[in-house]
Amino acid sequence: MRTFALSSLSFALTILVFGNAFFQKKQFYPSIVYLTKSNSSTAVLYLQGIVLIYLLGKTIARIFFGQLRPTEVEHLIERGWYAITETCLAFAAFRDDLSFRFFTMFTLLLFIKCFHWLAEDRVDFMERSPVITRVFHLRAMGVLTCLCLLDAAFIRYAYRTTLARGASVQLVFGFEYAILFVFALGVWQKYILHAIDSRSDEPWDRKAILMLWGELVLSAASLLLYAMFIFIMLRVHAFPLFAIRPAYTAFRSFKLALSDMVLSRRAIRIMQQRYPDATAEDLSSSDNVCIICREEMLPDTGCKKLPCGHIFHSNCLRSWFQRQQTCPTCRMDVLRDNQQQQQQQQQQQPPAAAAAAAAAPSAPSSASADSQAAAAAASGSAAASSSPPAAFFLPSADFSASIPAAPAPLLPDDLKQLSEAELRRMEAWNREALERRVEHLQRISALLDAAVLQMGQYTQLMARIGPPPPLAEDSQAGASAAAASAPAAGSAAEATANSTSSSTKPAVKSENWSPEPAASQPASTAKPESPSVVDDKPDLTGSGSASSATAPDQSEIRRRRLLHLSSRDGLKAEDEDSLD
Repeated sequence: MRTFALSSLSFALTILVFGNAFFQKKQFYPSIVYLTKSNSSTAVLYLQGIVLIYLLGKTIARIFFGQLRPTEVEHLIERGWYAITETCLAFAAFRDDLSFRFFTMFTLLLFIKCFHWLAEDRVDFMERSPVITRVFHLRAMGVLTCLCLLDAAFIRYAYRTTLARGASVQLVFGFEYAILFVFALGVWQKYILHAIDSRSDEPWDRKAILMLWGELVLSAASLLLYAMFIFIMLRVHAFPLFAIRPAYTAFRSFKLALSDMVLSRRAIRIMQQRYPDATAEDLSSSDNVCIICREEMLPDTGCKKLPCGHIFHSNCLRSWFQRQQTCPTCRMDVLRDNQQQQQQQQQQQPPAAAAAAAAAPSAPSSASADSQAAAAAASGSAAASSSPPAAFFLPSADFSASIPAAPAPLLPDDLKQLSEAELRRMEAWNREALERRVEHLQRISALLDAAVLQMGQYTQLMARIGPPPPLAEDSQAGASAAAASAPAAGSAAEATANSTSSSTKPAVKSENWSPEPAASQPASTAKPESPSVVDDKPDLTGSGSASSATAPDQSEIRRRRLLHLSSRDGLKAEDEDSLD
């Protein structure tokens, strides 16, 4: 009703516009010039052209498709909005080439696209239709043949125009019709496979895999065409913004087809290798009707039992796994379940490296015990005057000798198929594996206890030793200062050995000035020596032990520091006397 009202209104406006033009100009040629120059008259004529195209499309759709289903109309409207948006973007990209011919060619392209979409929906409905008449086949073959011929004709025209006039807007139309031609070939493939399958009484096993391969090849061809189109447009014109969405759609279709191909082959391989055949007892204990094909399952028809317990025809499962890798009943993921089974088998089969890893920490523990003992001995020799170090260390146990673990057997899919002897053997193997695991855990626990005990002893030892000895840099600095003032150090040593008082004055030789005797120095410059220096006199006779000569204790280092400080005070006092 709305179509009729819109058409009537458009025809009425067109008659009024023509009548007004002829009434004003009285002749044919001036009337046509008036219609082309008047904006309102041109708008009415464009509206009338759109209505005529719409009516022509409905007529052709009635001839080739009959009555359109609501789903087909909904899909047509949904895709049409995207096509119109892309057309507007194309108008913006080619605004310099806008003309009546350009607008007409884009309208014709949209018109042909709509028939490609309708043909695809009708062929998809062919698979779900229980009855396919001869008229349906004639209409489907007729519309697909016409679409392929139109696509080829427009591709040829765009190619010749581009060669003759160079890069122009015909380049866009040529690639658009090339993509539509690939789309029509995909619809042809679906129609042929559906037709062959509908003629056979039994389901065709290879139909799904052929359709999957066809989708993969055609989606790859579409993606390649879009890539070439974008590359050429970037070279000759500008970036085709209107080609982003269809290019992304083509890439997504190719990715999904490739993923379906890989996952389906994996699922079919798992079904053939791991899933057992259903027995007569399994079929009798459950529903023996395959929910995929709705036919009765018999023991000799090749039925497969999934891990979830559901049973289907193997051919039905093959075609199902080519689209979805789940159980048709409970939607259990077949690939995920297979990964879980592999992980369980790996846990039940610990490799020999696990046993070696369990025994490997023994070597580092013994090495750490040796290093701790060496460090304790060094620190003990350095702090012998403070406190004796603890000499007890827990010996680390050597667990390197371990029993090699034998791999656990693969668990069968059905335990009912095993005999009594096989079940007992499998029970013994599982028990042996469990005992080895417990043994490894006990060894690891013993290693951890030993490490904790050694760390506690190390903490107690560090608390007994006290603060660390001074750095070697201080002792080296003192030795270098003493070597630099060797004559002064000799006189200071003689004064220390002969005097009984608590004060001393080192004598230092210099090239610029001469030192005064120690007795002539004022009493204010004398520094009283610490009692520790008097108690700890240097062993100048060389009768000390080898250990004291090589590694001096803390008292010796303290004495040398005080001696160095007293020599520095003496130098300061003599400098003041010389200046006075």
